[in-house]
Amino acid sequence: MNIPIIFAGAGIVAGILAGFLGIGGGTVLVPLLMALGYNYPQAIATSSMSIVITATSGTLQNWQQKALTWERVLMIGLPAIVTAQIGVYFTKLFPDYWLKAAFGMLLLFNIYLVQLRKLLNKQQQQGLPKIPIKKDAFSRVNKSTITSIATGSIAGVLAGLFGIGGGVIMVPLQILFLQETIKTAIQTSLAVVVITSISACLGHAVDGNVLWFEGLFLGIGGFGGAQISTRFLPKLPNQLVSFIFQTYLGMLSLFFFWKAWQSYSM
Repeated sequence: MNIPIIFAGAGIVAGILAGFLGIGGGTVLVPLLMALGYNYPQAIATSSMSIVITATSGTLQNWQQKALTWERVLMIGLPAIVTAQIGVYFTKLFPDYWLKAAFGMLLLFNIYLVQLRKLLNKQQQQGLPKIPIKKDAFSRVNKSTITSIATGSIAGVLAGLFGIGGGVIMVPLQILFLQETIKTAIQTSLAVVVITSISACLGHAVDGNVLWFEGLFLGIGGFGGAQISTRFLPKLPNQLVSFIFQTYLGMLSLFFFWKAWQSYSM
């Protein structure tokens, strides 16, 4: 089969998942590139490039549907521009098998975060009504700002370190700490992914690890896939989206543990 067709097809799959799950698609693209024989730095760098195109496509669609709050997007995304370079730097410090194992553990931790938020919501619904406590507007805004900045900072590090847009951690954190619904978290996350992936891609490009030809075809496929999924996301039940998100993370964590063991055994 023609290589450009393989990349375009993989990009479509990644784009569909990006729109449905609020991720950039790196959790699909990085394993694919590694399976095709590229090394880990090349895989995460090229993934970052294609994510720029894929996430931009889905974000434009969400913007047209008036599903974005740009203030929140910037509050999370701007810190990630700086911290993404920290993630890029970390890829030079740790062995390949360590990074893969860490990625697998990160995915499992995200499943825990989503489940924790569900548990907190259930307890709140079953418990007695809380006595309202008056808080000044400055306190509420300050807490939201700090949480948003922290979320974006963590996402940026992960974008540079693992070749992902950061959505796999942003969505659970937004649900848990910013009290957003999973659909709102996904839509916001995808817009932030545009910012984190641009920063990560530039950092990897300086090191010469970006494969521009492969990344372009992955991005073209992802552009179309993201257009498809963002149109259908608002129509899906929250429980179904949550189930798909957690199942996806669980399967990928097993894959990366396996790849880490292979690298360690060599």
